[in-house]
Amino acid sequence: MTAVPLASLEASNSPSGGVGGITLRGAWTLSGLRNGGDRLDDTLAALDASLVTAWNGTEIEALDSAGALRLWHIWGQRLPEILLLRPEHGRIFDRIAGVEKEAPSPTAPNSPFEWLITLGRPMIALRTIVTDVVALLGQLALDVGHVLRHPGEMPWKEVSANLFKSGVRAMPVTALVGFLIGVVLSYLSALQLRQFGADVFIINILGMGIVRELGPVLTAVLVAGRSGSAMTAQLGVMRVTEEIDALATMGVSRSLRLIFPKVVALAIAMPLLVLWTSAMAIIGGMVSAWSQLNMSHNFFFQILPRVVPLENLWIAQGKGVLFGIAVALVACYFGLRVRPNTESLSANTTGSVVTAITAVILIDAVIAIATRGIGVPKL
Repeated sequence: MTAVPLASLEASNSPSGGVGGITLRGAWTLSGLRNGGDRLDDTLAALDASLVTAWNGTEIEALDSAGALRLWHIWGQRLPEILLLRPEHGRIFDRIAGVEKEAPSPTAPNSPFEWLITLGRPMIALRTIVTDVVALLGQLALDVGHVLRHPGEMPWKEVSANLFKSGVRAMPVTALVGFLIGVVLSYLSALQLRQFGADVFIINILGMGIVRELGPVLTAVLVAGRSGSAMTAQLGVMRVTEEIDALATMGVSRSLRLIFPKVVALAIAMPLLVLWTSAMAIIGGMVSAWSQLNMSHNFFFQILPRVVPLENLWIAQGKGVLFGIAVALVACYFGLRVRPNTESLSANTTGSVVTAITAVILIDAVIAIATRGIGVPKL
């Protein structure tokens, strides 16, 4: 077994009688420092680094983070003015110096303008977010223009793959949830309408509530939790493994190959999923109305088109397109923000789902106010 060389230092006197310079030898590693014994500890404790004019570390045989940190504290957490090191050892101290610069500074005493600083931090963060979102939207608009000018560069395979993953694979869960929501809504409505002899109005409640509001929002929430989180995690893992940087190195546009297909796929898949989920919810409500109110299926389908004008279906489809674009953009934005660590990946995935659901509700509220007089049957 090879013996670990001990860490040692040799001082040379200056003409003025002080310490002129110190030469570092041996292995300044965890094992080397430990094997140096008490003699090395006493020498380092008695050493006044401020009196040393030069340090020579070219004779260091091995250096790790333990030895580098020991020297860093001896030097007063800064590099000496005259220091000779091997390049590979110098890079270790450069990293330590970089960490020291990034370390939070000690808390300063409160100033009269502390409230302004507290208010300014979130405003600066908001400005950064708005800038990034505008840049993402601008790049997406450039990609749309590029594809219109060069149709042959349309990423059909990526769009098709995202359509299958976000649309086809989401059909079972959206159908199940939509059917159950229709059953529950019909059951609760039947309990109230039966007291007033207004059983027939259950079709109005189910039709308007599901087609215009509940179907689009419910589908968007499910897609945001299922497909949106998957998109964020996919882009985050690609960023951690530096696959996105590899695409840029090869001259491949990350926006055209990663973001654009996801936005297009969800813009196409979401309206279809809204139609599918709404249909399943209405079927569930019809089944519940038949069991609770003894309402026939033929009567249900005859009344439904009269109480739910066709404009409501177009409003729902328009919501589906906007919801799909919003969910995809939010997922891609948070996916590109992931840093190379698992904590950042989980935090951005969670933030993606929460932000996407919030954006969907906000968009739905704006559309509901803007279209409040459209598609409402006149009494």
